[in-house]
Formats: sequence, C-alpha cells, structure tokens
Amino acid sequence: MKTLQKRLLSALLPLALLGGILAVPPATARTDRLVIENGNNAMSNEEARQSKEQWDDTRSLRKKVNTRVEKEFDKADHAFDTRDACEKSYNVNAYWEPNTLRCLDRSTGRPVTP
Repeated sequence: MKTLQKRLLSALLPLALLGGILAVPPATARTDRLVIENGNNAMSNEEARQSKEQWDDTRSLRKKVNTRVEKEFDKADHAFDTRDACEKSYNVNAYWEPNTLRCLDRSTGRPVTP
C-alpha cells in the first residue's frame, strides 16, 4: 500500500505544481507611466563632462588650424607686397624669384631689399 501511495504522490506532485503555476496570473508591469527625473544623475553628469571635454578638444584644434591658416595668409600677403616692391625697384639687377618668394640680385644671387 505504501508503494502505491508513493507512486501516486510522485505522479500527482508534478501535476499539482504545474496546475499551481498555471493558476497564478503572470506578473506584468505597468508601462503607461512616465517617470521624469530632475536630470541630476551620474550618467547625465558624465555625458555632460565628456561633451565638454570633446568641445574643448575640437575648439583647441580649430584654433590651431585657424592660426596656421592665418600664418600662411600673412606669408603670402608679405610675399605679394615684396614682389610689388621688387618689380617697382630702381635697381636694374633686382628680380623676383617665385620659388623662394624673394627679391634677388642678378649678379650675386643674394637677397636685395627693394
């Protein structure tokens, strides 16, 4: 008799557990609510810090590029003025060298002040 009870118990136990699991409704979360925080959390602070760091880096790089462009412009502008002065010079041996952007003396090859 005890073996029959053990068999029935072992057969009915899984069914009873399965029935208990199916009888309990599944847990669901409500998704119709929106939680708005004040915006002061660690993640937003870190994102703001990274954004500021990236902005500072790009600003520094833009400043370097602009300085370089301005330097090249000043160099070309100075060469243009020097060429005009060299061409208007009364020194007949002075000529403009476009490769070196200098006014040179034909006989010596040395730079001439126009």
